[in-house]
Amino acid sequence: MSKDTIVIREIKPEDNTQVEQIIRTCFHEFKIPLTGTAYEDEETPRMFQSYQNDNTVYYVIDNKGEVLGGAGIQPLKGFETEICELNKMYFSPKVRGKGYGKKMFETCLQAAKNMGYKQCYLESASQLKAAIHIYESFGFRHLEGGIGGTGHFNCGVWMIKDL
Repeated sequence: MSKDTIVIREIKPEDNTQVEQIIRTCFHEFKIPLTGTAYEDEETPRMFQSYQNDNTVYYVIDNKGEVLGGAGIQPLKGFETEICELNKMYFSPKVRGKGYGKKMFETCLQAAKNMGYKQCYLESASQLKAAIHIYESFGFRHLEGGIGGTGHFNCGVWMIKDL
């Protein structure tokens, strides 16, 4: 795997299975609760179909057809015109610690700005310390509780950033 064969691109229908596998594997690896999280979301097995509206996008990290991670932007339920949610950001161990999380994050935040969102919200699990550090380094601030109707009652970290 070399850096020049890895690209960040929009999801394709044939990526669904690989993206779902990465998401589910991360939950087990980091011992994140399965209920009340993205693990149970209806969209997890069908990520391509879930990100086809004008105000949504999902990107994957691709290495010659092998999907190594992904992240997306969707409107936050209840705040659709102003606040987006960064969601389903998970990576294979093959690309962690190599700067791809930051590149993915920058790609998603730029897309959110281009779509006209004013703020970006995210929820995370306290086990994902490296991800939380990245969010903080990009200027996300912690909230006391969740906003919007995500249904993720087992996420203990809530953050927001002005775009």
